[in-house]
Amino acid sequence: MNDTRPTALIAEDEPLMRERLKERLAETWPELEIVAEAADGDEALALFDVHEPRVAFLDIRMPGRTGLDVAAAIGSECHVVFITAYDRHALQAFDAGAVDYLLKPVETDRLAQTVARVKAKLASVPTDLTQIVAALRAHATPSTARLRWIKAAVGKQIRLIPVDDVVYFQSDTKYTRVVLAQSEALIRTPLKDLVAELDPDRFWQIHRSTIVNVSQLAGVLREDAERQFALFKSRPDKLPISRQFTHLFKQM
Repeated sequence: MNDTRPTALIAEDEPLMRERLKERLAETWPELEIVAEAADGDEALALFDVHEPRVAFLDIRMPGRTGLDVAAAIGSECHVVFITAYDRHALQAFDAGAVDYLLKPVETDRLAQTVARVKAKLASVPTDLTQIVAALRAHATPSTARLRWIKAAVGKQIRLIPVDDVVYFQSDTKYTRVVLAQSEALIRTPLKDLVAELDPDRFWQIHRSTIVNVSQLAGVLREDAERQFALFKSRPDKLPISRQFTHLFKQM
């Protein structure tokens, strides 16, 4: 392998997210050669052994072996960038010594910062991520990572609301609206903190200001190629879906 040639492996189980990352890497780091793409952790490890890339972009959550498993195995041999939907996990990984992290959906400006940091570290020895991964796993247990109840203000009262009852969360100036089938409440928790706490299989961010409960969705209204809206079983609301989140609805 030519030690001076920048090469990379992308391990991401969502094809659309993987393709988007490739396209944006081509814009921000055109000399980088993507030598391998993997849809799960086992495939990532096998391809790493064959291609020996200098950089690995690893989704933290993947079928089979996770991105954390892969990082523990290869982190001393290449520079790792974690891809994640969780602020908490990403910040822990970055603060603990990983090269960098990317939050889904990957934004071009953020990717450009990551590319600059990775380039600066290519000449150095990669960080051994064994201890970092162990710390991440300890913090990623279901008991600490999943929000089950919301304390919210309803008039002059404070209610304890099961998250299962929430239809959607929506940013509203300095508050976040907690919208139920028949009522609403307000909390001060920012939407980005809710994204990190809620189960991503049950709650989807569909817009920079909106998180929806998947079980409350009735369907998607596609007005044209550019505009799509989430519809709900228990409310007449029609909420816009940003283009970067439309991939979540491909199987609906």
